[in-house]
Amino acid sequence: MQCWFFTVSFQATHHSGLGLISPAGANAIAGLAGEIAFNPLKLLLLVIWVYLGLYCVQRVEFSLVVPKSRKPVVNILTLIFGPIPLLMFLIKDVLKTPLPERGNFFEALKDRLTTISDTIKSSKLMGGSKESLIKLMDSSGTELKELYGHGKIRRQDSHILDLTEKIIWDALQDRASDILIDPKSDSVYIIRFRVDGVLREVDQLDGATCPAVINSIKAISNMDISERRRPQDGAFVAKIPDGTVSFRVASAGVLNGEKLSIRILKQDASMYTLESVGLTEKQRTIVENGIRKPSGMILLCGPTGSGKTTTLYAMLNKIDFYTRNVITVEDPIEYVLPNTSQIEVNAKAGITFAKSLRSILRQDPDVIVVGEIRDEETAIIALQASQTGHIVLATIHSNSTASALIRLLDLGVTPLMLATGINLIVSQRLIRRLCKYCKAPAKMSREQIRIFEKKKVNYANIYDPVGCEQCYGTGYYGRVGIYDILTLDDEIKAGLANNKLPIENLRKEGDQRGRSNLQKQALLKVVTGVTSIDEMNRVVG
Repeated sequence: MQCWFFTVSFQATHHSGLGLISPAGANAIAGLAGEIAFNPLKLLLLVIWVYLGLYCVQRVEFSLVVPKSRKPVVNILTLIFGPIPLLMFLIKDVLKTPLPERGNFFEALKDRLTTISDTIKSSKLMGGSKESLIKLMDSSGTELKELYGHGKIRRQDSHILDLTEKIIWDALQDRASDILIDPKSDSVYIIRFRVDGVLREVDQLDGATCPAVINSIKAISNMDISERRRPQDGAFVAKIPDGTVSFRVASAGVLNGEKLSIRILKQDASMYTLESVGLTEKQRTIVENGIRKPSGMILLCGPTGSGKTTTLYAMLNKIDFYTRNVITVEDPIEYVLPNTSQIEVNAKAGITFAKSLRSILRQDPDVIVVGEIRDEETAIIALQASQTGHIVLATIHSNSTASALIRLLDLGVTPLMLATGINLIVSQRLIRRLCKYCKAPAKMSREQIRIFEKKKVNYANIYDPVGCEQCYGTGYYGRVGIYDILTLDDEIKAGLANNKLPIENLRKEGDQRGRSNLQKQALLKVVTGVTSIDEMNRVVG
C-alpha cells in the first residue's frame, strides 16, 4: 500500500502540468498513507481495548454500583469507552460513602480498585486458574485430582473438579461460614452460602452434575460415597495463598436426594481481640479482671452461631502462653493457637470431653478451655477444676445468663458447686454491621423521632442499609457481638448456696433482664452508626 501511494505521488509530482494532482495534494496523500499504514502495536492495543470493553460489560451487568435501569446504556458506552463509565460510577459510589467511614478519597478508591484487580486475577477471563489458587486435600494430604484416576483426569471429571473447587473458592471469597448443597427436586440442586449469619442462594446445579460434586467432596472428606441415606461426617482442608483452611462436612439423605453441609473453620485466632469482637470498655475490664484471677470459671452462653467460640479465643489472646500452661478440649478445633495444647473430641476413638478433662487435670494446667458443656459429667469435672486453682473457660447453649444457671442445675450440678465455681457468665448475640460503602442516613418516621427525643437519644448517626457491590446488595458487611455480663457477686453466690434464689423467678426475671441488657447494647450500636434499627429488631426484638 505504501509503495502504491509512493508511485502515485511521484508521478503526480512530475506530471502536474497534465492536471493530474498538485504537489500539495501529493503530500497530503502521502501523509494519509502514513497514518493508515498497518501497525501491529496499534492492532494489539485495539484488541486489548475491545477485550477490556467486553470484560467491563460483564462487570457492569453483575455490578450493584450501576443502577439496573441504566445498565443497557452503560453497556453501550462501555463497549465504546472501555472501563471509563464503570470508573465514573465507582467514583460516584465512593463519594456517596459517609466521610467518617470513607476517610481519604484516594485511599477509598484505591481499595475499590484493588478489590476489582483481585477479582480479575482470580478469574479465568484473565488467564487465571482456580487450580493455582486453591487445592483441596484430604486429612492425609492427598489432593482431590489424585483421587480421579491417579492424576489422569478425563474431561468430564476435570469439569467436576473445577466446579467443586469453584464452589469452595467462591465461599471463601464471600466470607461464608457454611456451604449448603440441597436437592430442591430430582433435577435441581441449590447452592447456598451463610454469610454474616444469613443464608443466600448463589447457584443452581442440575441433577446430573451436582451428585458428582457431592461425591467429590465426600471422597476428599473420607466418607463413603456409596452410602447416600445414612448420615455421615467428614473433614478436608484447602490450601490457598493465605494459608490453610479446614472444613467439616456432614451429609444426610433427604427427600429428593442427598444434602451436604460444609462448615468453614478459620484457622487464624490471633486476629480476634476483646476490642474487635464488640465488648465495651467497661465489659472488657470485667472480663480481663476475671481472666487474671487465680481460679474460677468464665462461662459463655448463647444460641448456636452466636459467636461464643470466637469470644472465647479473644479471651485466650489475653493470656501469656509462655508463662501459663493452656490446654483446650474442642469439638472441632476451629482455630489454631500456637504454644497451647489442643485436644479434639473424637467419639469414635473414645475421646470425650469428660475423659479428656480427667487426663488434662494430670498435666499441670493453668488454664483449661472446654469447647462446650453438654452433659453432667463434663459440667461437674469443669466446675471442680475451677475450684482447685484453675481458670476454666467454657461455653454452653442457653439464651441468657440466668438460663445458663438453670441449664447447669438441670444437668445435675448442685447450687453450692455453681456458687463456688463460677465467676462470670457472658451472654452474647451477633449483630450485622452496616456496609460502610453504601449505608445512608435513616429515614425515620415522626413516631420514631419522638421516641428518640423523649429518651434524649441523639439520632443523627442512625443509618439504613442500601446495598452495593461490596456487600452483595445486602447492605451489611461483617458482624459484631453484643453482650450481657453477669458477675456472680457475694449476694448471688450466697443465694445460690442457700437455695434462696427461686428457680422460676430466676428464669423469668433473669431472662427479661438479660434481654433488656442486650437491647441496650444493640441500641448503642444503632445510635453510633454500626448497625440499623431493623437489624436490632431482628436480633433482640
